[in-house]
Amino acid sequence: MRNTFLIIGVCLSAVLFSCKKDKDAEQSSSETGKSETADSTLIADRGWPREAENNGAKLVYYQPQVDDWKDFKELTARVAFSLTPKDGKQVLGVASLKAETLVDKDNRSAFIKNLQVTDVRFPALDEKKVPEMEKLFKETLPKSGDPISVDRILADLSHTKSPPKGIAAKNDPPTIFYSTNPSILLIVQGEPVLVPVEKTDIQYVVNTNWDLFFDKTTKDYYLLVENIWLTSKNIAGKWTKTTQLPSGLRHLPSGQNFDDVKKMIPPPSSGGAPEVFYSNKPAELIAINGSPKFVKIPETKLLYIDNTENDVFADENKGQYYVLLSGRWFKSKELTGPWSYASNSLPADFAKIPKDSPRANVLSSVPGTQEANDAVMLSQVPTTAILKKSDAEAKVKVSYDGGTPQFKPIDGTKMQYASNTQEKIIKVGDLYYLCFQAVWFMSTSPNGPWKTCDSVPKEIYTIPPSSPVYNVTYVTQTTTDTTVESSATAGYLGAFIIGATFGAILTYGTGWYYPPYMYYGGLYPIYRPWPYAYGGGAVYNPWTGGYAAGRRVYGPYGAAGTSAWYNPATGRYGRSASVQGWYGGRTAASTYNPWTGNYARTNQGHNAYAQWGHSAATNGNQWVQTGHITTRRGTAIGYETSSGNKGVITHRRGGGTTIHTNNNVYAGHDGHVYKRDANGNWSHYNNGNGGWTQAGTLGSSKKSGEGIQNRANQRLGANGTGERIQRDNLPKSGQNLGGETRIGMQRDNFPKADQTLGQPNKPLGEAGHPDVTRDLDRSAFSRDRGEMQTRNFQNIQRSGGGFNGGGFGGGGFRGRR
Repeated sequence: MRNTFLIIGVCLSAVLFSCKKDKDAEQSSSETGKSETADSTLIADRGWPREAENNGAKLVYYQPQVDDWKDFKELTARVAFSLTPKDGKQVLGVASLKAETLVDKDNRSAFIKNLQVTDVRFPALDEKKVPEMEKLFKETLPKSGDPISVDRILADLSHTKSPPKGIAAKNDPPTIFYSTNPSILLIVQGEPVLVPVEKTDIQYVVNTNWDLFFDKTTKDYYLLVENIWLTSKNIAGKWTKTTQLPSGLRHLPSGQNFDDVKKMIPPPSSGGAPEVFYSNKPAELIAINGSPKFVKIPETKLLYIDNTENDVFADENKGQYYVLLSGRWFKSKELTGPWSYASNSLPADFAKIPKDSPRANVLSSVPGTQEANDAVMLSQVPTTAILKKSDAEAKVKVSYDGGTPQFKPIDGTKMQYASNTQEKIIKVGDLYYLCFQAVWFMSTSPNGPWKTCDSVPKEIYTIPPSSPVYNVTYVTQTTTDTTVESSATAGYLGAFIIGATFGAILTYGTGWYYPPYMYYGGLYPIYRPWPYAYGGGAVYNPWTGGYAAGRRVYGPYGAAGTSAWYNPATGRYGRSASVQGWYGGRTAASTYNPWTGNYARTNQGHNAYAQWGHSAATNGNQWVQTGHITTRRGTAIGYETSSGNKGVITHRRGGGTTIHTNNNVYAGHDGHVYKRDANGNWSHYNNGNGGWTQAGTLGSSKKSGEGIQNRANQRLGANGTGERIQRDNLPKSGQNLGGETRIGMQRDNFPKADQTLGQPNKPLGEAGHPDVTRDLDRSAFSRDRGEMQTRNFQNIQRSGGGFNGGGFGGGGFRGRR
């Protein structure tokens, strides 16, 4: 592991730092035997409603209904609750909440901290008792709570947040090869960059995605494809199998990424030679295992090709083929091409692909689908780091190939960028701005010294996607006298939103091609590629929110522009088998992210700020630290910031904080408490008698949202066990929400005026107004969907699998081949 490339701060919104388990945990055999996956479930969303106690008072609070997630850092939500004082009577209410979030993206969980109650309503309570009960509610509600899954939050927001405008991407199709024989794609960007192997006549090519060597004596190229050696006089010519290798290959050094190559010397005799497709720029390969085998998709006119790792479809209506590459759709009359861009003109049947289809993964790239909306929404959730300015500045290192900085203009602007360094340095006027590991610095000289920016020039955010440094426009920050807080979203790691009119989707890369930088001024050449969209087999993984780069046909190094960069001081890096998401990924070997310049070697998860094995970071002592300690009593998550703010989030095992009852009570915008029956009808609590208005009196909301209700009612397996979650065991008039105890003959017959929750001076009218019930329909549907997504993800996580149950990396993570 090269700590030079591991980042200066810990991601406050992404990871939980590892801590030593306390003595109880160390002494408990049940704890020491737990797996990483099992540990991670302890900090996961364990369901709703939740319970809290305070000096004998009991609070049951239902799943929050999220109204906004400002900058994906500050939640505004409503919550319905029941509050029972010690030796008192239960009362029902609704509250408006505002809270900061701490997101653990590895577990897709958001932790609530610094919670504020901005409004409380008790529809059926004597107004004289309201101040006392409001005070008790605020004292009992946890200021920092158990985790709520990101999927639940995004399900709520999907009805209210509009997708952002897509970037000006370049959507011209790359060169697309087609083969029904065993084949590979050999990409060499430009002319081969040859580096000598010491004490031999052998050179190896660094700007390629395969192990490729050149014999200076015979002028032959040698290519290793898995366990087969091929040779050719012309890198773009015909390749033939060989068992005769030059003697120099037997003297490859150890420990320089040649170890796997050395295992194939002498070459095995078995196996046939694959077909080699060559390209000197980014390209793609549709590789079919024999003649295409088409499978019909029920209730559509679509078929997909089953015997390929690619996502290839045929539309019987239009007589077109469609292929998905890096999140973009292309169409053609023939599988051999020519291809044209088609994401904005997909047949409607693509949105009808069943969610349990072997090709359901493509729904994330079909404009207008819920899956595509989820991907776009998730891409906007930022990764945040808070760190000391002095610590950040001490770790900045910038070097220029050749020693002297070289700058190139940024098209359409007056700015320039440094071209002969892996760091992203922008010249604005007479000042220089450096985006180093998602933190902004500035200097009056391109060589530093570098100081953290108190503000980033607005001009930087006008850099167009055609520039290779465009990804820095997805990094923002704020500062105090001593700290800097930076935030980076999906684009920083190469996932970009395109489209708007026809529905936004998340793609890999901008589509623009940035030629690599090469320098031949020293003993060894220096090769540094800019990232590009194609040539890596990038496929979206909805469970990580990122793209996996690398399939078998693209070689052990993924692609020439996504696997590695080279210079004599560091050698050659990069392996595929990695999920390179916008917040990191999982990898089985080495990986290099060309968008950020980060290199990491780990068998665990990683992101731009830290390494962790399951949910615990191991990045050392940082300015802002979070951590979890698991004991026999449960799990505690704490955080501490530079300002001295502290908090703790607790979770007790055995369902101690999760109430096993229906999560069917809601907070209406009008300040009333609502419940929903199995038929989709709403009742509200109060009606002047402390009970429930029957659905028949209030009226069925099916008239205003029947489609939404039916879908919500029909969800299966939403609790992660495959069983239907019933809604018919609802609390009746005069009954505790949990069903445990009767209220008795309570008749606090002092109804308050109907008021908009959070806006005391804005009456909305009587309870059950159609606008309110329509909003509640959306909330019910979102709650059901969020529950299903949460449980599905946790089941995948517990099984240790990736998308569709497969492992991470290459084609395998897709789990279907």
